[in-house]
Amino acid sequence: MTITARYADPTATLHVTSEIVTLQLAHRSVRRFTPRPVTDDELAALVAAAQSASTSSNLQAWSVVAVRDPQRKARLAALAGNQRFIDEAPLFLVWVADLSRAHRLADGAGTGGVPEGTDYLESTILGFVDAALAAQNAVVAAESLGLGTVFVGAVRNRPEQIAAELGLPPHAVAAFGLAVGTPDPTEHAGIKPRLPQAAVLHHEQYDAATADAHIPAYDERLGAYNARHGLPGTWSERVLARLAGPQSLSGRHRLREALANLGLPSR
Repeated sequence: MTITARYADPTATLHVTSEIVTLQLAHRSVRRFTPRPVTDDELAALVAAAQSASTSSNLQAWSVVAVRDPQRKARLAALAGNQRFIDEAPLFLVWVADLSRAHRLADGAGTGGVPEGTDYLESTILGFVDAALAAQNAVVAAESLGLGTVFVGAVRNRPEQIAAELGLPPHAVAAFGLAVGTPDPTEHAGIKPRLPQAAVLHHEQYDAATADAHIPAYDERLGAYNARHGLPGTWSERVLARLAGPQSLSGRHRLREALANLGLPSR
């Protein structure tokens, strides 16, 4: 059932599976939650799962800020595109690309040196990748516990203000948020179909023509899904609209400037 839903294709099959794969195939974004709090024990399990993700050179260049205070969540929601579910979720996790720890290590060593490698784009990317790997582990753990989640990239709309709200030190930036809670069973939502595997999976070398030949069928499938959920447009239309230019990036066109202001020049 979940493999056909994942691709909106009744012919889709999967001959190798497991409980974890089945759980992952059933993933969906949750934007309505019940009032039940996420417990400290549940939060500890999510963070333990996150810390079990791979990390480049074991640098562990990420941190996470757990936000439960209603007033702070409301302020974060306002900064992140006025998305109500941030305010309403019992727990909002802000995942941080965090190179500040390396600077504190250098300060503590008392040698007077600074980790100049943190100034480069490679290190910024490393922090974002580490944070993403950790957060995805947390999402799978959350869903295994009966919780629902939705990622929030809009925390990058106003990075300096988010950093100030969370008290982030220099050399750290909020990469994305994650709303967490018990899914509201009345929410009208489903498993959003993804591109066919043949559109994303290449063998030995990248074959754009063969991959792109599968996009029209996907546009039709996702268009039908969107129509059922009151959303306009096909996948291709939404991609082109989202990436049309600076005006479509919701303030994120100035992210390099914001990174520099936060101590990550990324040169």
